Amino acid sequence: MKLFSLSILHKGATKSHLLKAAYDLSSFSFFQRSSVQEFMTFTSALIVERTSHGSRASVKEQEYLCHVYVRNDDLSAVVIADHEYPQRVCFTLLDKVLEEFSRQVDSIDWPSGNPETINYRSLDLHLAKYQNPKEADAMTKVQAELDETKIILHNTMESLLERGEKLDDLVAKSEHLGNQSKAFYKTARKQNSCCEIM
Repeated sequence: MKLFSLSILHKGATKSHLLKAAYDLSSFSFFQRSSVQEFMTFTSALIVERTSHGSRASVKEQEYLCHVYVRNDDLSAVVIADHEYPQRVCFTLLDKVLEEFSRQVDSIDWPSGNPETINYRSLDLHLAKYQNPKEADAMTKVQAELDETKIILHNTMESLLERGEKLDDLVAKSEHLGNQSKAFYKTARKQNSCCEIM
């Protein structure tokens, strides 16, 4: 999972222009980086121009996904990621960056601004922080912990069953389960057996 580009743009009546951008092109060869950066800047501007106000979109370009958010006040952001990067985390990043940018940079400067005149320095930090979505986004981190717990639980159940005991046999032998609980287990087992995927 990787983020390659994070750009903030202003959507004009006919064209959009770049206000600030950050790039992580370390996975490209040194001689390709300037061309890749120009292509990402061009693609970001084109996507913003073709996205309607107040909307979000994800556009696939070769092996990359371009996530765009165009606000109603003409402020826009684009993040270019690989196809494995979670879409929800990208849109969380775009929301956060646009909110922070609109607080720090006066809206009067948006239509005429460019990367040299706009004073906003956090873009590189956000791009670096969000390279690992599990650390940057709380929901993704919780989901990863749940997945890990689920794997541990499955491994525990499998190790129990590896001893040659079947769960059905354990339920039948159990003195702690009442007859009603045993009947419920058997009925549930029958109902779920039709849904098993082999």
